[in-house]
Amino acid sequence: MISFLAICLPIFAVIGVGWLAAWRGMIQPAMVDAIGSFSFLFALPALLLRLMAAQPLGRSFEPGFFLGYLGACLGIFALVMAASLPFRRRAQAAAIGAAAAMGNVGYLGPPLLLPLLGEQGAGPIAMSIMSEVAVVLALGSVLMTPGAGFRTMGRVLGILARNPVLLSIGGGALLGAAGLPLPAPIERFLGFLGGAAGPTALFALGGTLARLRIDRRLLAAASGAVAAKLVFYPLLVWLVLGQLLGLAPVWVQSGVLLAAMPTATNAFVMAQRYQAAADEVSAVVLFSTLIAALAFPATAWLMAPPVPLP
Repeated sequence: MISFLAICLPIFAVIGVGWLAAWRGMIQPAMVDAIGSFSFLFALPALLLRLMAAQPLGRSFEPGFFLGYLGACLGIFALVMAASLPFRRRAQAAAIGAAAAMGNVGYLGPPLLLPLLGEQGAGPIAMSIMSEVAVVLALGSVLMTPGAGFRTMGRVLGILARNPVLLSIGGGALLGAAGLPLPAPIERFLGFLGGAAGPTALFALGGTLARLRIDRRLLAAASGAVAAKLVFYPLLVWLVLGQLLGLAPVWVQSGVLLAAMPTATNAFVMAQRYQAAADEVSAVVLFSTLIAALAFPATAWLMAPPVPLP
């Protein structure tokens, strides 16, 4: 357990540094946004493109993992939304459901999972991003839009088609499938640029969390979604991948760890944009991140050290 804490807590500490810098006024909101944009538009795509291109597609993509993880993700989304519907409008219930199903797999996945799994963790990270960002973000956006129709769906799909992270995953997968190695200068460039993804993303995450203002009354409202995100989601992934599909241990371990990530700030941005339970979702983001600082190392310890892919 101490070794997992030693790996994970310094990473969460970078979030704390970003939070402290923003809370103390050392950096302005525009600076936080610029750092986050750099990570999202340049550093993270470079990291994922290099890692995906370096592996054969059969090693980085496991259909059973993708379908099982996506199924568990949609299951949590649907269950939390259904549990919220008796007390909230559809848009609000969808926002809370998305908060329980959308983990910070893009920003926290690489710095937390790669030290545990090595570069073989790139495939699970990519598939979890496709599940939680491409599918849940699109579904949540449609359900939160009043009178949503084909025009709304088309707009959301257009945004996803231009998402640089998803494009880098697709490009890296194509290179891996073709067996085309990246030229050495390009590989070094992507490695150098991608090396900034973790620190900048985590720092920007901390700065974003510092903007959230949480009322104590929101703690009870957010507790159910936080429990669903950090407890029931990883448990469901373990049951689906390990017990139902019987995948190799490394796929089960990586899936559980990715499901145990705290709620993504994108869930709050989406709820705020559609004016749907933004306060409750902000509480889920903040509390799940605070709890995950200890819950994630505990989950990693419970899952035991990963083993190499067959």
